[in-house]
Amino acid sequence: MTQVAQEPELSTTGPPEAPPHSGPPDGQEPEEPFFILYLSGPDYQEELRRLTVWVNSLLVPVYGREVTSGLPWCPEWHRHPEAVAQFHGLWLAWHENTGPTAPLSGPALWHRDHLGPVMQSLRDPSGPFAGCRRGHHREKEAPYVDD
Repeated sequence: MTQVAQEPELSTTGPPEAPPHSGPPDGQEPEEPFFILYLSGPDYQEELRRLTVWVNSLLVPVYGREVTSGLPWCPEWHRHPEAVAQFHGLWLAWHENTGPTAPLSGPALWHRDHLGPVMQSLRDPSGPFAGCRRGHHREKEAPYVDD
């Protein structure tokens, strides 16, 4: 039985305010696909929708491991900017390493160089999903930064 990916209720219009130096160089149009943290408004929402289909339809069913205190998971991962950024980078690398022009070793490189480190980082007990439980999303408090 094939599961259909549920689209999340997206309550944000984009990531936290990007630093002034982010984005493409002056006057240049970004190449598609463009890293999600540079997007906002409808562009961000559409990219997040596309990413959500990939995460919920391929990544989690194939690579999602059992949820434990040592491997936390948040079903509302799209509400964690760090998870969105890391999953988007993983998705871009997926396209690069598994597309029609990828080398035959591309999938192996994606598993070794991208999948393992990202999943380990996100599902670490002190990672972005720490404190999240099934049916309970917990917002993270960002560290204080001096101006």
